[in-house]
Amino acid sequence: MDHPDWSAPASPGPLDARVALPGSKSLTNRYLVLAALASGTSRLRAPLRSRDTELMAQALRALGTGVEDATAARGAIAPDWIITPSALRGGGEVDCGLAGTVMRFVPPVAALCDGPVAFDGDEHARVRPMAAVLDALRDLGVRVEDDGRGALPFVVHGTGSVRGGRVVMDASASSQYVSALLLAGSRFEEGITVVHEGGPLPSLPHVEMTVEALRDAGAVVDDSEPSTWHVEPGELLPLDVTVEPDLSNAAPFVAAALVCGGTVRVPHWPQHTTQAGDRIRELLAGMGAEVVREGQDLRITGDGQVRAFDVDLRDTAELTPVVAALGAIADGPCRIRGVAHIRGHETDRLAALRTELEGFGVGVEELEDGLVIRPAPLRAHSMRTYADHRMVMAGAVLALRAPGTVVLDPGTVAKTLPSFTGLWSDMLGQR
Repeated sequence: MDHPDWSAPASPGPLDARVALPGSKSLTNRYLVLAALASGTSRLRAPLRSRDTELMAQALRALGTGVEDATAARGAIAPDWIITPSALRGGGEVDCGLAGTVMRFVPPVAALCDGPVAFDGDEHARVRPMAAVLDALRDLGVRVEDDGRGALPFVVHGTGSVRGGRVVMDASASSQYVSALLLAGSRFEEGITVVHEGGPLPSLPHVEMTVEALRDAGAVVDDSEPSTWHVEPGELLPLDVTVEPDLSNAAPFVAAALVCGGTVRVPHWPQHTTQAGDRIRELLAGMGAEVVREGQDLRITGDGQVRAFDVDLRDTAELTPVVAALGAIADGPCRIRGVAHIRGHETDRLAALRTELEGFGVGVEELEDGLVIRPAPLRAHSMRTYADHRMVMAGAVLALRAPGTVVLDPGTVAKTLPSFTGLWSDMLGQR
């Protein structure tokens, strides 16, 4: 659905702002799945409420799980969720929207239902690759109907149990394939052993996040062998967890300190985390920012200059759009490597970034696995967003140096951060 265009604000000068961000999408959706498979009622505190997480909650409801609002702690950004497991039932339909975590994490859970579950999603979701997960389920004895597409729509025919065991897959297109099987694996009769055979596994920190979340729920996980993960069969314990702020969603806000100059603080930045977005600290420091932890806050201070960079973002690919926007503003040519797999995200992000950066007057060479960016003075541009939340965030950063820029369909950012434009205006002192 299209949304009113957004005249994105230009830089007001040096910043002095504090930006409190909602919870991590990646953690919220992993905890929701584990809670649905647990032995008792769970509570998620400060979860992200966005399109992707609401789709996950609704998907689990369609399988018989209770997911209800609860009173949040005073001052919390979002209400808590109470998750009450029940016998998993078939016969329902799952709307995946454009959420990779829903279309990939829920089918192995649906295989445990007592009947068929139909999956579909947004138009672009139907071209996102799913074959690795569906073929893995077939290897485990699950009947899946997809008319040979290896993509949405498809039907998973649950029989109430899954044998489990060892499965070999090529997860080089998305680490979510591995996480999908691990999250449900403890409920399989023989547990699950996932072996990745193929090109380099992208976004490995997201698999590490899955392993840690499983251990939080009491699962026994062996990840000691490279490219191999084993989850023992057994009961999952109920969770009572507070979801960390989303560090990937923090990226455009802390990047603004570098572009505008001044300081941006993000409260409750975790001391230790499996979130891949935490790497933004290292990246901004390399571009000239001062990055300091002050108690529970992270403080980023910049002088309005961005130093040129050459970075491999294979494990932190969700940062690519914001990093590319910084490259367009840098003091010399920049290169982003290792992100060929983001062609299969919400859109072909490499092609989209090249097209839109060129619209701002920037020189861009699109490589097989990344971009070479040759900065130039930015001109105002009407930036398309391709139903991709990260493109909205990149557009906001670019507009800081390109007054008059309009970001088209900004509401697509609701996928992970519905309050983005309001938080952005507040940070800039323009609301």
